Amino acid sequence: MLSQLVAIPSVNPSLDPAGDGEGAMAAFAAGWLRARGLLAQIEEARPGRPNVHAAAGAGGRDLCLCAHLDTVGVGGMEIDPFAAAVAGGRLYGRGAYDMKGGMAAVMAAAAVLAAEGPRGGRLSLALVADEEYGSVGADAYVRMHRPDGCILAEPTDGRLVLTHKGFLWLEVRTRGRAAHGSRWDLGVSAIGRMAPVVAALEVFDRDVLRARQDPLVGPASLHCAVIGGGTGVSTYAAECRLQVERRLLPGESAHAAAAEMERVVRGAAADAEVRPYFSRPGLVGAVDAPLSRAVVGAGTAVTGAAPPVEGAAYWTDAAIFAEAGIPAVIFGPTGAGAHGSLEWVEVDSVVAVAGVLAEATRRFWGQ
Repeated sequence: MLSQLVAIPSVNPSLDPAGDGEGAMAAFAAGWLRARGLLAQIEEARPGRPNVHAAAGAGGRDLCLCAHLDTVGVGGMEIDPFAAAVAGGRLYGRGAYDMKGGMAAVMAAAAVLAAEGPRGGRLSLALVADEEYGSVGADAYVRMHRPDGCILAEPTDGRLVLTHKGFLWLEVRTRGRAAHGSRWDLGVSAIGRMAPVVAALEVFDRDVLRARQDPLVGPASLHCAVIGGGTGVSTYAAECRLQVERRLLPGESAHAAAAEMERVVRGAAADAEVRPYFSRPGLVGAVDAPLSRAVVGAGTAVTGAAPPVEGAAYWTDAAIFAEAGIPAVIFGPTGAGAHGSLEWVEVDSVVAVAGVLAEATRRFWGQ
C-alpha cells in the first residue's frame, strides 16, 4: 500500500503550479479505507483541496490519527520520484519519508482496529491537504471535527515528539527615490537603505535570539529569506522588500515577537515599513499526559524499548490541533531526504509505527 501511495503524484499546487494536488491521493485513500470497513468521506478544505475523514467505532474517547496528503515538488531529484523502488530495506520516492510512510502506517493501523471492532472508543482519521504550504487542510479539519487527542505520524525516526517551534513571517519595506543612475544628486537607493536593516537583524539573531534556549528545541532564531528591489542597473531603486522568518519557541507569542523585530528594524531605518503577514504557534506537550503515556507504553510493548522523548525545531500540523484544544503528539517512521534529491523511508520502521499507533489507540481508549 505504501508503494501505491508513493506512486500517486500529490505535489502541492501552492508550491508548484504544475503540481497534481491531493485529489488522486484522497480518492485512493478513501476507497482503500472503505474497503476495510471504515466510514470514509472526502471533505473539501477549499475548492480542489480535499481532506479525507474516516471513522470507526462509537462512544468513549475519540483518538485521531493524522497524516498529510501533499508533498513538495520533484525538481532536481536523482531518482524516479514515483517509482517506489525498494532496495536494502528502504523504499525510495518523493514523499516516502515526508510523509507517505506515516500515512501508510496510519491507514494500516486503522484497518487493523476496524477489523477488531473498536471497543470502548472511537477512531478518527485525518488525511489532510496542504501541510507543506498553508495547512488549510488541518485548519478545516479542526473546525469540523473535535477528537479527544491526535497522533500525527510525521517522520520522527521512532521518537516521540512532544514540543516544537512555531514561526512568524514578516515583510520589511524600504523606500528610496527613483532617478537615472547618473543623478546621484537626485537618486536614493532603497536597496542601500535596506542594508543596515539586514545587518541589524543578523546581529539581533546572533546576540539576542540565540541566547533564548528551550531545553527540547534549542534556541530562537531568525533569517533573512528573500530580498528584491530595483528595476534596472542604471536606475536608483525606489523600493526594496525583504521577507524574514522568525522561529518561535514553544509558548512564545507571535505578536510580541513581531513588535520586538519592528523595534530592531526601526532602529536601523526609522521609516522602514514592517508587516507581519503569517504565523503559526509552536507545540507544547507533557510527557505525563494521557496521550503521551499511551504512545510510550505502546512503543515499549511493540518494539521492546520506550521511544525517546524529544522536541523538534521544525513545525507541524500538530500545533493546529493543540491550538484548537486537542492534545497532540508526533510519532513516525525512520528515513531521510525530506524535500531533498534522494528521499527514502525504512520499510520495517513503517510496519513498527503502524503497530505502535494501533496499540497506542487501544491504550488511549483504556483497553
